[in-house]
Amino acid sequence: MTVSVRVDADRCAGHGRCFALEPDLFDCDDAGYPVLLHDTVPAELERAARDAAAGCPEGAISIGPAGARS
Repeated sequence: MTVSVRVDADRCAGHGRCFALEPDLFDCDDAGYPVLLHDTVPAELERAARDAAAGCPEGAISIGPAGARS
């Protein structure tokens, strides 16, 4: 299954763990908040996306089926 990653901007506190640990999926903006690098997660990065979601201290990262809307 193809998955996508979403970041809830209201929950994100800008800790930076996502882009520090998974730079192939995330970058950061000038304020230190995550920027997604892919609309759909490449298959080889799906485990990294799940790790980023599990490691987010605010629970701001979610994984879902590609194309789904929250």
